[in-house]
Amino acid sequence: MSQPRIRVTAYVLRRRAARPRLLVFDHVGLPEAGTQVPAGGVKPGESFEEAVLREVAEETGLRTATVVRELAVEDKPHPETGQPRRTTFLLLHAPADTPDAWRHRVAGTDTDAGLTFACRFLPLPLTRPLADDQDAWLGHVDPRLATAPGDGR
Repeated sequence: MSQPRIRVTAYVLRRRAARPRLLVFDHVGLPEAGTQVPAGGVKPGESFEEAVLREVAEETGLRTATVVRELAVEDKPHPETGQPRRTTFLLLHAPADTPDAWRHRVAGTDTDAGLTFACRFLPLPLTRPLADDQDAWLGHVDPRLATAPGDGR
């Protein structure tokens, strides 16, 4: 069996009121990609914390999030290719004054370069699952934040 691709996924929470909100994004012009949270590969020599902050900045433009803690590690094949992946989920906090929504055009040379993402904060718990079940570990932040029952899973 081949070595899994090492990845990180970011749960960026913003607290302004009693109900925390999760940073998500949609690909502008590509609705079939589904609603997602920032995620991506870990580069050689990079810590999980460095990788998750880089991914958040690359995919959303947000550079003020801070890492709180690691939540979970998941071994799950890629949904399209079946290639092995090992993903570390991390909890991050965004400042309370972070905007509710914005658009971000991805720069650089990675596969997302040139794409535009519509970023926004959704109240937790979510009423529908995220793409690729990225929301599966929200209950590890707080059991009350797990995606609502009856969400179609």
